[in-house]
Amino acid sequence: MERRDFIRISAVGLGAGIAAPTMVLANSEKQAKGSSDIYYTKEDPGRWSEKVATHVPNIEIEKADGKTTVKVVTPHEMKGHAHYIVKHVLLDQNHKFLEERMFDPAKDKAAISTFTLQDYNGQIYALSMCNKHDLWLNTATV
Repeated sequence: MERRDFIRISAVGLGAGIAAPTMVLANSEKQAKGSSDIYYTKEDPGRWSEKVATHVPNIEIEKADGKTTVKVVTPHEMKGHAHYIVKHVLLDQNHKFLEERMFDPAKDKAAISTFTLQDYNGQIYALSMCNKHDLWLNTATV
C-alpha cells in the first residue's frame, strides 16, 4: 500500500469513527419520535414490524438508598449462535455510554441485564442488538 493511500484510508476511518456515534443518537427529538435509519423502536420498527414484541428492550427501574437499579429484558429466544441477543447497552440522557452486557448464547438462557446507577436522574436509553434483526432502542426516565 502506498503512503498516500494509507493516509487517505486512515483519515476516512477516523472520520467515520467520530461521525458514526453522533449519527446513531444525534437528535433526541428524532429519537422520541422513533425514526431512524440505524436503530428500530416500537413506534418505528421499519422492516421488522413483526419483531417488535421480541426485540424491543423492556426497562424496569427501582430506586432505593440513593441507588437506581435498571433491569433491561429483551423477551427474545436464545437459539445458540444461530439467533440471539448479542448485547444490551445503557446510555445516559446525553447519549454517553454507561454500561453494557454481552451475552453468550451457549450459557445465557435469556437476555436480561441489571445495571446499578449511583445518584442518576434523567432519561436513559437501552439498546438491544439481535444478530439477525439489528439494533432496537427504548427509553425510560429515572
